[in-house]
Amino acid sequence: MDFNQAQANSEKNLKTIIEKSWADESFKQELIADPVKAIEKLSGQPLDLKGRKVIVTDQTDTSAVYINIPANPANMELTELELEAVAGGKGVEISWSFICVTW
Repeated sequence: MDFNQAQANSEKNLKTIIEKSWADESFKQELIADPVKAIEKLSGQPLDLKGRKVIVTDQTDTSAVYINIPANPANMELTELELEAVAGGKGVEISWSFICVTW
């Protein structure tokens, strides 16, 4: 799978998770409590997290401002897929959604 396809799959899967959370309060609560289990149940496939954690925060409170502090790229190791993208001259967006590439 090339980088563009992986990114497209990641975006589609993240959109599916978000839309399901908006439409189904019980799924949203399960996603917050146990994100891996909820995503695996939704996708029907196990996630290969490669040692990563999934942290879900409900950011639907419009009276609050949420700030996501991403990892410092200087302290991160790239996956083979990300290295391939960089070698090909493409930009790399590193996000948790890459864990959802294959479903």
